[in-house]
Amino acid sequence: MRHEAEVLAPGRRRDYHPGVANQDRLTGLDSSFLHLERDAAHMHVAGCSVFEGEAPAHDELIEAIESRLHLVPRYRQRLAFVPLGQGRPVWVDDPHFKVRYHVRHTALPRPGGDAELKRLAGRVFSQALDRSRPLWELWLVEGLAGDRFALLSKTHHALVDGVSGVDIATVLFDTSPEPLPVAAPQHHWVARPLPTPAQLLADALLERATVPAEVVRGVRAALRGPRTVAAKVGQALGSVGAVARTGLQTAPPSPFNVRIGPHRRFTWVRADLAEFKAIKNSLGGTVNDVVLAAVAGALGNYMRLHGQPTDGVELRAMVPVSIRADIERGALGNRVAAMWAALPVGITDPVARLHTLSEEMQDVKSSGQAVGAEILTRLSGFAPPTIMAQAARLQARQRLFNLVVTNVPGPQFPLYLLGRELEAIYPMVPLAENTALGIAILSYNGQLNFGLVADYDALADVEVLADELRASIEALAAAAGVPPSAGPAKGSGGRAARARARAAR
Repeated sequence: MRHEAEVLAPGRRRDYHPGVANQDRLTGLDSSFLHLERDAAHMHVAGCSVFEGEAPAHDELIEAIESRLHLVPRYRQRLAFVPLGQGRPVWVDDPHFKVRYHVRHTALPRPGGDAELKRLAGRVFSQALDRSRPLWELWLVEGLAGDRFALLSKTHHALVDGVSGVDIATVLFDTSPEPLPVAAPQHHWVARPLPTPAQLLADALLERATVPAEVVRGVRAALRGPRTVAAKVGQALGSVGAVARTGLQTAPPSPFNVRIGPHRRFTWVRADLAEFKAIKNSLGGTVNDVVLAAVAGALGNYMRLHGQPTDGVELRAMVPVSIRADIERGALGNRVAAMWAALPVGITDPVARLHTLSEEMQDVKSSGQAVGAEILTRLSGFAPPTIMAQAARLQARQRLFNLVVTNVPGPQFPLYLLGRELEAIYPMVPLAENTALGIAILSYNGQLNFGLVADYDALADVEVLADELRASIEALAAAAGVPPSAGPAKGSGGRAARARARAAR
């Protein structure tokens, strides 16, 4: 019997990482998410998926997942750490893997509305994943009102980023109400023997001896293009310099940057992707610019409601961008780089705020930040593990950004689980140390859904911020002359938020 290898494209494994000698070893970026994790800062990405119809039986769901696990072999692997920290961890088969440990079953208390589901999601998302097991969980949630059920998913960021996570969902789900047959593996899965500590250390030291050649290969790949070598080197150095200059700037103080605890609150705002496209077509910019303008408007209103000055204030958002090539879509591991966006929370006029943001993002793109970040991301795979650990800790302690805002494109067609249609997905991005708010956005089947995760104590009124986000979207739509959406994105918006804030004071 042989170990299964998942094939993404001819000659390309799904867990393929360019420039990495051992394809089972974590990249430098993947490893940094382990170093960033603390008792209060969990580095798992998560999501709340709501489905129409009666919930499947727990055993039925487990059977369906087991039938597709050969498509995502990393989900049966756990981490093995190199002794004395002499190399990045590697993925190894878990000989004690049991799917029932990872696929859990619970139910909501009555009345089983969105409020109860959000509380449960916040509680589940507050729990760290066990590093001695494969780094994922699924929670089947019954008792959701309106003939619905939910799935809560958690996957460690070292295993998957937002873009590849979406592709995994399309593997686990069906594209039609009738479940499509999945080809069974030719061989029954049998875990490979675990490497001994001595083997792990020897492999890491041997790989380190080949690092110089790998570095040259990685740099050559990063600089590949039609220009001369000298021109490309100059452009690359300028791009890396742009990232360094931007990264050294300190973010302004804000109510979102305080010491966080281990507990989370989670809420969401459901919006219409067509509405954002219409705003973009009317006022200019990109859909992502409109998203950032809506977020900036909500943050500014929230700060003013709490007596925080916003005149001339620009909060700093860390915006992860995917650098995954099309051939790599669906691959596990992280292929992301960071860009920095200034959010003009002091501009109350929605049109002026959007135009300011559009110009800012255009400057960011032309500055070469994305190119420089990609080069640094590639080179980080060759940094000694101890240096990577210290760099990750330093980044967590410094106030380089006020919050993370990540926008991930999802499938624009309906998905199904055992014949039940997926109604909506609400994503969650992990909180870094001293960062009490994160906003993740995911498009799915015509929706644009915002997932807001907050430290439990620092942002006890995160629902007020969610209301302000709805109001900010409404204001942009009104300024663009876009008719009000008939979907669930609309509501009492800012009026309800202000009433609650006044009552709280």
